[in-house]
Amino acid sequence: MANRVEELIEMLYEMVEEARSLPLGADKCILDRDKVLDLMDEIKAQLPVELSEAKKLIAAKAEYVAGAKREAELLRQQAEEQAKRMLSEDHTMAIAKQKSQEIIRSAEERAKELRRVASEYCEDILKRTEEAIIQAGEEIRASRVKFRSAAIASSSAEGRSEDRGAGLSPNA
Repeated sequence: MANRVEELIEMLYEMVEEARSLPLGADKCILDRDKVLDLMDEIKAQLPVELSEAKKLIAAKAEYVAGAKREAELLRQQAEEQAKRMLSEDHTMAIAKQKSQEIIRSAEERAKELRRVASEYCEDILKRTEEAIIQAGEEIRASRVKFRSAAIASSSAEGRSEDRGAGLSPNA
């Protein structure tokens, strides 16, 4: 259809170009009014179809552009949401790492403190055991000394009683 309108306009242009000029007016010419009007009517008849198709094309273009804009906006929103999720996940991961480091540090400090307390406890128990053993050793030595003294005293007493008994015997 666009070709038909272009043909008609071209025909009208050629008519004006080939028309005879008026005397004393190079810019003015004589045209066959009926032919010109017929061409104009045909152009006029064709233009609504052409305009309608052009409007349809413009509307289709506008709809396509609007759809592309909607799709681009949707993609932008999705990208923003994904970026926010990723940032949130990164933030959550960073917080989790920090908390885990704090827990590990606290556990290490607690383990160090428990080792220190256990060492002190063991040292105290060993010291008390050593003191008890020393005291028991001293008591054993004292008991041995008493036992020896008692044994010596008892031996001397037996020896004296034997000496006395020997001097009193009737056979003497």
